[in-house]
Amino acid sequence: MNPNPFSLEGRTALVTGSSSGIGQAVAAAIQAAGAKVIRHGIESEDPDPSSGSPYLAADLLAEDGPEKLLEAAFQLSPDLDLLVCNAGNNHNAPFLEMTRKRWDLTMDLNLKANYFAAQAFAIKLAAGQRLGAIVVTGSINGFQAEINSSAYDISKGGCEMMVRGLAMELADYNIRVNGIAPGLIFTPKTRVGFGRNPKRQAHFENKILKGRIGEPRDCTGTVVFLLSEASEYITGEMIVVDGGLTVGQVGKME
Repeated sequence: MNPNPFSLEGRTALVTGSSSGIGQAVAAAIQAAGAKVIRHGIESEDPDPSSGSPYLAADLLAEDGPEKLLEAAFQLSPDLDLLVCNAGNNHNAPFLEMTRKRWDLTMDLNLKANYFAAQAFAIKLAAGQRLGAIVVTGSINGFQAEINSSAYDISKGGCEMMVRGLAMELADYNIRVNGIAPGLIFTPKTRVGFGRNPKRQAHFENKILKGRIGEPRDCTGTVVFLLSEASEYITGEMIVVDGGLTVGQVGKME
């Protein structure tokens, strides 16, 4: 075992959906922990060329998109042994207004793309009899429903079961699978939304035990831990990272 089990020195990670938000922060944290990192996004040009890590552009909604991304990642770094399935989207609509297109866009990225990215990764590692680790980004929406968010909630519930199912499937190959379930996190999209509704932001800040909405950096330590040897005896777990939002039913009453 590494003398510092929290270090990722000598490891290589691919982080999908890492051009902004949680994924961008996670990629930077993994790199700071000593690993080589391959970043991914849908943008054709690298959105952060100063990051010091290579970038691959790929549309995970395209036919064979996940498989082609993993093929390119292994060509770039044959020693790739860590995968963070972070890419996701949110096409919310009230249930009675949900369309098949919105539903498919949500499920195809949040579930199907992550599932087949993990499969392509695991096939390669299993063929070389190499151990590895996968972390899936879920959400507290996977176990707490939100109004006008049924499709997204269902997709994130699926992410939680994907973590458990893949952990069982891959245990014999020494590939661990875990996930994080972030709560409310400021991303470029959510920050705009809260800017339009400061009362909503104040409501959640009052309910969250930490007293604030999270930042992408708040998710990074958990991901690094789950990828590291320090969590070698953990698999099939979804760790909630929400500042205490879901601990109580009502929250502070003021």
